Amino acid sequence: MGLLARLTKGRIGSRGPSATDGLAHLRAWAAAHEGVEGFVEPRTTVTETTLLLVDKHGAWTRRRVADPAAARKFARSLAMPVYDVQLVGYPQRMRDHDARERIRRKRAGQADLEP
Repeated sequence: MGLLARLTKGRIGSRGPSATDGLAHLRAWAAAHEGVEGFVEPRTTVTETTLLLVDKHGAWTRRRVADPAAARKFARSLAMPVYDVQLVGYPQRMRDHDARERIRRKRAGQADLEP
């Protein structure tokens, strides 16, 4: 085994879980949450195209998809609204959810430190 292969442990060219695995996760997540909407995130130099799902409370998950058309097709198959995040931005309820989670984690960490 070459030095490069040892350093990367065979990860060269690997992009992690397949898009099909991602769609299975998204389908299960959407089934377990209410009021789910999809947000297509474009491909960047760092990440592939992703589909972000946000429920009515702001909880979210994201997974890689093949392309924006595949994300829209997936959302249509579940009869959920889908938006282009570059046009509409991220929903406020998602940002509010993340802020509440940060506060919750901070309080949980402080509780661990108290006698």
